[in-house]
Amino acid sequence: MSCLFLFDGTAVAYRSHFAMMRSGLSTADGRPTGAVYGFTMALRRILREEKPDLVAVALDAKGPTFRHQKYAEYKATRERAPEEMIQQLEDIREVIKAHGIPLFEIPGYEADDVIGTLATRAAEAGHEVRIVT
Repeated sequence: MSCLFLFDGTAVAYRSHFAMMRSGLSTADGRPTGAVYGFTMALRRILREEKPDLVAVALDAKGPTFRHQKYAEYKATRERAPEEMIQQLEDIREVIKAHGIPLFEIPGYEADDVIGTLATRAAEAGHEVRIVT
């Protein structure tokens, strides 16, 4: 049986941002890189220690989700993600691509919705599934 690891990339990036925001990590021109560093270290640790057969990452797609269409107030009181983290998402996408890992960003769906679908289908196909969030 093969093992599939599914990363909620948005959640891992968010946690990494807050864990590393006081680190002062940045590019020469001052762009913050703590979330990229934290995300990369988490990904590499899983690859090195768990040695999964399959890996995929899901990120929240830009724009409203199907939940916003059903309920206009969905997440209305939630604070917007910090700009410093949002700035790092493109670099995180590049890290994912550089590792040759499939990246899923499905318009109208959040990363956890995509992960739920992938996990269900993979389990039905006989894979062991682990979710990193």
